[in-house]
Amino acid sequence: MSFFRFFALLLASMSLTVLIACSTQPPDTASAPTTAPSPQGSMAMNSMSHGGKPKININTAILSQLDKFEGMLGIPALSNKIQASRPYGKPEELVSKNVITQAQFDQIKDMVTVEDIALTGEAKDVDYMTKLGLMKGHLLVARELLDLQKPDQAEPHIGHPVEEIYADVEDQLQERNVKEFKTTLITFQDLVRAGAKDTAKVDSEFKTSIKAVDDAIAALPATQRQSPAFALQVINGLLDTANSEYSAAIANGKITQAIEYQDSRGFVAYANTLYSGIAPQVEKDTPETHKAIQQTMAELTKVWPAPIPPAAAVKTPTQVSQLIKTVEKDTQKAGKTS
Repeated sequence: MSFFRFFALLLASMSLTVLIACSTQPPDTASAPTTAPSPQGSMAMNSMSHGGKPKININTAILSQLDKFEGMLGIPALSNKIQASRPYGKPEELVSKNVITQAQFDQIKDMVTVEDIALTGEAKDVDYMTKLGLMKGHLLVARELLDLQKPDQAEPHIGHPVEEIYADVEDQLQERNVKEFKTTLITFQDLVRAGAKDTAKVDSEFKTSIKAVDDAIAALPATQRQSPAFALQVINGLLDTANSEYSAAIANGKITQAIEYQDSRGFVAYANTLYSGIAPQVEKDTPETHKAIQQTMAELTKVWPAPIPPAAAVKTPTQVSQLIKTVEKDTQKAGKTS
């Protein structure tokens, strides 16, 4: 037998052995590719479906993530309908709340979850800063209303950080060794509730409250806060909450809930502030994406011409949702390059 013939037979034998081994062993599902969540989806994606794809938490997912269901089922504005019917106690409530039919739910049920998310790493940091950003948005619009001599309208926007948000972030504040500032917010709220008659005192307490929130934000490393990929996730969280509040403010083309209108105004204002801080880097990395984000944010800002709501809504909730989803998609592009 020649050397080459012997070598060929040896290779054939080895190939046959490999084929037999592959056919008798179970597939290695651990190494199967899965669809990784985008940076912006880290707070909404929290478990894996049987197919290996991340599930979407319908209680927390941002609009551009909920659009996956909209695309699969072909239902216009489904993402908004899902958001409007929150919270859900179980995935099946998509059917019982008449968001979708049972047949439609059966198509997406393996992708849906309502489980609470045990946040870790960057997702936990994004959640932390987003909640503090909501506090900032409330306080910013409160300041505007105080400047307009509207303490009765300003008071709820100081109360919300105290009554709704602080409890959600309190554990993280303690973990990060941030000094307690709920007392500071209550002092400011009480002053405004009493009529905000001492303008110098009001101004001082506002600055103290803002500084307290800023100090809490500063518990995160400066490099992280200044990272476009990180800040864009926070911006998306703020805009998504603004969208929900704006939708709740509108009925029959009119703004019927001033507080929700003002909430959304404050959240968008702070989202703009955050973007201005990272805009130079985004423009350097992805100039076209920066231009698109800047233009859409400018168009979005026009929806809230003043702290006091206009007689008629500038844009419908559907139009606002579309603008916000456009920003979200563009920020995902920018986040991938930062």
